[in-house]
Amino acid sequence: MCHRQSRIHPGRSTIPPITLYLDDYDLPGFLPVAAGFGTDHFGFVVTPNVDHLIRYYDDSAFRSLYAAADFVLLDSRVLSYLLRLTRGMRAPVCTGSDLTAELFRNVIAAADRVVLIGASAAQASRLAEDFKLRDLRHYNPPMGFIRDPVAVEACLKFIENASPFRFCLLAVGCPQQEIVANGLKERGVARGLALCIGAAINFLTGVERRAPRWMQRLGLEWLYRLGNEPGRMAYRYLIRGPRVALVLRRMRVALRPRP
Repeated sequence: MCHRQSRIHPGRSTIPPITLYLDDYDLPGFLPVAAGFGTDHFGFVVTPNVDHLIRYYDDSAFRSLYAAADFVLLDSRVLSYLLRLTRGMRAPVCTGSDLTAELFRNVIAAADRVVLIGASAAQASRLAEDFKLRDLRHYNPPMGFIRDPVAVEACLKFIENASPFRFCLLAVGCPQQEIVANGLKERGVARGLALCIGAAINFLTGVERRAPRWMQRLGLEWLYRLGNEPGRMAYRYLIRGPRVALVLRRMRVALRPRP
């Protein structure tokens, strides 16, 4: 039998495509996982959207943060639709905002220790009042803290001193929240589940309004946010966001089965 030999061209290397692994959880599927995580070890959740996916493709350091995450939950219905249209891939969606709301409404008990990083003191007080929380620990690091090693250390120490916690909600934006989560994991002191949740606390406390449910289901939440905050969101959604089509052509997305 004759075997074809592959030709290796001088100066041309075969580099494997960048791959993003998503966990195969929707909101109902992941909620019991979060509820049962416990406080005897540490783990963290990241929630990629279109902007995060572009950052993931561009930035190897950001990819290493995602590689350390225990759970990678798709936050974007737009990405879910694109994956279905272009690859026939059915990627379930578990948005950070919906997950955070469900945790407060149906999982977190009054006596549970919850750590909130980011958001204002008024928002923290409202959460404690609305959900009858008796052990909410809140810390809001200064703007730009991630560039200051002393400020980062203060943030990590605050979380570690509050450990063990049931949940630590990291609401300081991307990639700050992922850097903090990874720092906690590397240090090995904190115990409990940390979640990188972006603007979820703003929605939950009424600082920002979410799109109507029908717009969320159709993947149009970005359009609602653009209409409400055009100055802040125009670059993300109209200039940076469309680049996702090119990024998806050049990278691989795969589902990790549930354990």
